[in-house]
Amino acid sequence: MNVNIVHLVGRVGQDPTTRETAKGKICNVSLATNSGYGDKQTTDWHKITFFEPLSKTVEQYVSKGQELFVRGRIQYRKWTDKDGIEKYGTDIIANGMEMGSRVGQATHERVSTTSEGDDSLPF
Repeated sequence: MNVNIVHLVGRVGQDPTTRETAKGKICNVSLATNSGYGDKQTTDWHKITFFEPLSKTVEQYVSKGQELFVRGRIQYRKWTDKDGIEKYGTDIIANGMEMGSRVGQATHERVSTTSEGDDSLPF
């Protein structure tokens, strides 16, 4: 059995960025997660990629500082930049999410969204 499942809970680092492609809208979000405790606490940043229909929801409702629960899979990438240097990247391809509270918001309201789309997209 092969499994590639990721669950992350964190805060959105900046407002989502969206771009149009031939296959529809793609939305990216940076998500901060913390580990450790006290003065040994560290923050990790994750690049989350949303495809339609989730990208439309993220673009409209998600903003910097908001708590986000993301479900998806890890995707590793390798490419050569314009100077001929090999680069590597790691993305989380989201297939579901729940939006939590925004910074300064008193209530904790969750909205759950999932995508049952095509996981064979090449990017």
